[in-house]
Amino acid sequence: MTLSTPRRALRLSLVTVSALALLSACGQQFDYDLRDGLSAPTTPQVVTADRPNPDDRGVISYPNYQVALAENGDTINSMATRLGLAPSELARFNGIEPDTPLRRGEVIALPKRVTEPSPATGAIGSGPIQPGGVDIGTLAGGAIERAPSTSGGVQTAALPPAAAAPAAAPRPQTGEEPVRHKVERGETAYTIARLYGVPVKSLAEWNGLGPDFSIREGQYLLIPVAQQAAPVVAAAPAVPPPGAGSPTPTPPSAAKPLPEPEKVAPVAAAPAVDVGKPTETTSGGRMAFPVTGSIIREYSKGTNEGINIKAADGAAVGAADAGTVAAITKSADGIPIIVIRHDPELLTVYANVTDVAVEKGSTVAKGQQIAKLRSGNDAYVHFEVRKGFDSVDPMPYLR
Repeated sequence: MTLSTPRRALRLSLVTVSALALLSACGQQFDYDLRDGLSAPTTPQVVTADRPNPDDRGVISYPNYQVALAENGDTINSMATRLGLAPSELARFNGIEPDTPLRRGEVIALPKRVTEPSPATGAIGSGPIQPGGVDIGTLAGGAIERAPSTSGGVQTAALPPAAAAPAAAPRPQTGEEPVRHKVERGETAYTIARLYGVPVKSLAEWNGLGPDFSIREGQYLLIPVAQQAAPVVAAAPAVPPPGAGSPTPTPPSAAKPLPEPEKVAPVAAAPAVDVGKPTETTSGGRMAFPVTGSIIREYSKGTNEGINIKAADGAAVGAADAGTVAAITKSADGIPIIVIRHDPELLTVYANVTDVAVEKGSTVAKGQQIAKLRSGNDAYVHFEVRKGFDSVDPMPYLR
């Protein structure tokens, strides 16, 4: 997938903010990918299991398909020779030229099955990886117990002396078979990771992708399997030892008068309810407030990556500073999000808005209307300032 020079320049300029984490209206944090123009947010990331180890040939076998992992210096030609396959068939099945160099650990799908892994090929078990939790002996025993009894009772017969027990056969590996995804035109590692709800880093590790996570049309990818967390066992409540508890107060003495009752301090007046700090009508800082209203949620690194400013329903949302619209996208709920670039490292983000009035690539002036606020309880803008990869407190720029 080659890119034209202008589009590649835009992607390289946006990669500095590929780790933007925006907050949706409910406050949940998501990871955004700006390599494709700030696409929709990913699902909350899950923990995935490690990819199974291959045998000495690089083969990982499942009941419905097999794959092989490339070694250092491998090409389709050398891999096909090692596995006894036709190079042209293996190359055509994976959408790659036979002499293309492969990365170490890159996953290559096999068009037909080869000899199953076994201890003879360096595997820890024999045959394809089977779903865990299935004991053949238990299943057979259960089938015998469920078999109907005959009217003649149990028939027995003498057996010849047993020969020496053969060595136990190697048990097959166990594990869940991952989904195998064939890459279509226009897909990226990020869109595929979002499609299956897995971290893009895990997708790259499972498939031996390069540092840029590049993929090709026709390539097969293994979707990482979610790791099953161990059940959490609640600790039993601590039982106090016998006799433990609140101390018994000393009874008053009949020989001494009772002490004077303590004077109760007057109750202080209830503090005024905090309804948020009003934003300034004018700003002496580099940037202007996007709306005039009350700050209902302040910046907190790692918790709230910007500030939430509430104002009247449908109020105009203005650009905090002059710049260029770098991206316009939507949240998982379909709510528009606008990103404006002000210099090579500084960006502002406007989330939870509606009626977008600008287009990607357009130039905006400071204070120019770019959208409107929503209505009701959603009549606020989530505003962020990003410097490179990191969010920063917007207030120093606004004051």
